[in-house]
Amino acid sequence: QVQLVESGGGLVQAGGSLRLTCTASGRTFSSQVMGWFRQAPGKEREFVAAAGFNWDGAVKERFTVSRDNAKTTMYLQMNSLKPEDTGVYYCAARASELLSTFASAYAYWGQGTQVTVSS
Repeated sequence: QVQLVESGGGLVQAGGSLRLTCTASGRTFSSQVMGWFRQAPGKEREFVAAAGFNWDGAVKERFTVSRDNAKTTMYLQMNSLKPEDTGVYYCAARASELLSTFASAYAYWGQGTQVTVSS
């Protein structure tokens, strides 16, 4: 089992920044993909980014994902936040080194952290 815990969410004004942290424990392994998803009220959970992969998502120019050398902690630096970035942000992991942007491909999830961006 892999346990994931997110932290760093909160309320911020538009244009501000937040840094989310995801800490993994338990049966972690270096080849697992760790990623960030988010879910806005009334919407489906969507892929944001994954550590170690390039992506062309909508937030690419504003968000940066990184992972420590031990690969047990992942960060999401979010800059120039917009009200549409509001939602619950989840850390997820899958026992594969292949990237997937589908939530169903990830077996392990954190409890989520709320990010609210006011206009």
